[in-house]
Amino acid sequence: MEENINNNVELNSGGDAAKKNVQKDAKGLFESIKTFLIDLFDFRDDTDHEATLEAIRADIPFKGATAWILIFAVFVASIGLNADSTAVVIGAMLISPLMGPILGLGASFALNDIVTFKKSLTNLGVMIGLSLFASFLFFYFFPLSKDTSELLGRVSPDIRDVLIAFFGGLALMVARTKKGTMASVIFGVAIATALMPPLCTAGYGLAVGNFSYFFGAMYLFTINTIFIALAAFIVLKMLRFPMHKYANAAKRKRYATIASVVGIAVMIPAIFTFLRVFNENQIQTQFQNFVNTEVREIPDFQLIGEPDINIDKNEIKFSFFNEVTDVTKNLLSNQLKNNINYTKIKDFKILIKGSDTKSFELITTAYKEKREELQLSKNIIDGLQREIADLQTTISSLNNRIEQDALNNNKKVVAFSRIAKDAKIRYVDIEEIGFASVLSSKDFIKIDTIPIAIVKWNLKLPDSIITPKESDLRVWLQKEMELDTLFIKRD
Repeated sequence: MEENINNNVELNSGGDAAKKNVQKDAKGLFESIKTFLIDLFDFRDDTDHEATLEAIRADIPFKGATAWILIFAVFVASIGLNADSTAVVIGAMLISPLMGPILGLGASFALNDIVTFKKSLTNLGVMIGLSLFASFLFFYFFPLSKDTSELLGRVSPDIRDVLIAFFGGLALMVARTKKGTMASVIFGVAIATALMPPLCTAGYGLAVGNFSYFFGAMYLFTINTIFIALAAFIVLKMLRFPMHKYANAAKRKRYATIASVVGIAVMIPAIFTFLRVFNENQIQTQFQNFVNTEVREIPDFQLIGEPDINIDKNEIKFSFFNEVTDVTKNLLSNQLKNNINYTKIKDFKILIKGSDTKSFELITTAYKEKREELQLSKNIIDGLQREIADLQTTISSLNNRIEQDALNNNKKVVAFSRIAKDAKIRYVDIEEIGFASVLSSKDFIKIDTIPIAIVKWNLKLPDSIITPKESDLRVWLQKEMELDTLFIKRD
């Protein structure tokens, strides 16, 4: 029995040891994964604080070459919007210097640097004003023939624009803080956030007096600006960049308070902007689901055009080809209110416009009448075309008779094409030659017909060479055209 007890003890000891080994291996695996993930995502050791701040502050000033680059970028973007060219618009994004002051705003909040904040805000304001003025001038003199897709894409921001600006700003700041410039990331963020096209679209709105375009485009630009600055603030705080130091403790405290208040003031609209755009995006998504799932599935009913939703008025509008009964209207309203998939639009009012046509017979009768009218019009057109053909034949006959009379009355008419070719062969310096008979009167009583040859010589020839050539040409033309007199006129 003692032997069995000893065996059990040994078995238990062996099991505990194996369990401890498994736990140890699991812990080692966890530590290895943790170490790998930290090495993979930690970029603090690859950060150059001093070079980052220098680069950000260097991009804030707006004068000289930067001002001209901005103006040229505005014109390039405006041309791209006018021509509906995505490639041209992308080119304007790459050369635009707007990103510098925006990053400066985010950095000034993070570092409590009131001087950088003032410079960034001033330069950004000047940039915005200059961009709006330049795009206004362009579209005032070169208005769009129609609203292009590139332009319309900048007047209605949604949740995707918020996310693009925020994550693009994060990528940009991580690239800025890395030792060595990652130009590809910076260029990519410039394209993704698209700061320049909204300003040009706003200038277009001012030029044509469409203030809905202006405010929509400026709203998109504001979203991009706020969330890029917010991203810069977050990255610099995460990397624990040193706060700006002031010699005066009271001044430092005052500036810290000002920076905090301004930062909160900027964050509040950013939060509300995100929530508003997010809510509008959910409304649009549920609206499209409602249209595709409920409305388009109504048997024997056909929509006319695209359904419309007015978020401000809480209205949804449908137009049907068929006459819509009250039963169908109530059915759609109940589906909207009682389905859990439409919680964001359940309180919207559905407005339905049905066709006034009440029977298939009326449609058939109207169709037949229009076909008869079309056939009658076709018969009239055929008769008119025959009359036109007869008139053309008559005109052609009259033209031939006039030409024959001219040949009989004027025996000196020659084939001018032959003379022109011969003249070019004999006088290679002639660039153009013409002939005309001009009516002239010296005493204002008697009228004579004077033949004139109009010659255009090579401009490189001096008069000393042209004069004898003209004399020789006049003698030759008189002989060829059988004329007693001929005047040469230079063109």
